[in-house]
Amino acid sequence: MAPIPGSGLAKGLAVTLRTMTKKTVTEQYPDTQPDLPPRTRGVIGLFEENCTVCMLCARECPDWCIYIDSHKETVPAAAPGGRERSRNVLDRFAIDFSLCMYCGICIEVCPFDALFWSPEFEYAETDIHELTHERDKLREWMWTVPAPPALDPGAEEPKEIAAARKAAEKLAATQAAAQAARSDLADPADPADPTEPPEGQS
Repeated sequence: MAPIPGSGLAKGLAVTLRTMTKKTVTEQYPDTQPDLPPRTRGVIGLFEENCTVCMLCARECPDWCIYIDSHKETVPAAAPGGRERSRNVLDRFAIDFSLCMYCGICIEVCPFDALFWSPEFEYAETDIHELTHERDKLREWMWTVPAPPALDPGAEEPKEIAAARKAAEKLAATQAAAQAARSDLADPADPADPTEPPEGQS
């Protein structure tokens, strides 16, 4: 069936009329903070301990607004006869929010969950140069990141938690076996009571 001429215009005007009849709500900001959705893209927080300086976020950023500096340190061998290893140490992690377009690519590509969205949005500056925030400020915003949503009741347990639980159970079983072995050595079987008559005698 062919559409009725002018039906699209009528639908558009109906939306306009519905909007015109709604009550206007004025946000009393900054006296009253807005009720933002929990996963609001306000600012990016850095969990520094998870960052391995892989540079993936900086390479994938379409605006090139992430600046990372690092150096290598030698880690001594964990066991005798082992070899030394080198690891990257983070010196600088900064984001220029005057360039950032809040696409979230850096957060999506981070393989070690070092970057998170925070709903914090009050970081306006009078000087554009002050919008480049260093890792200390990004670390402060990390504590405003909301907790992740709960899993569905029938969802599979995350692999990291399952692996950690299995390792903890294995360690507890090993410690229990060692404790039992130590108690057996400390308390040998008691000898026969000398007051009891030998077998075959009453």
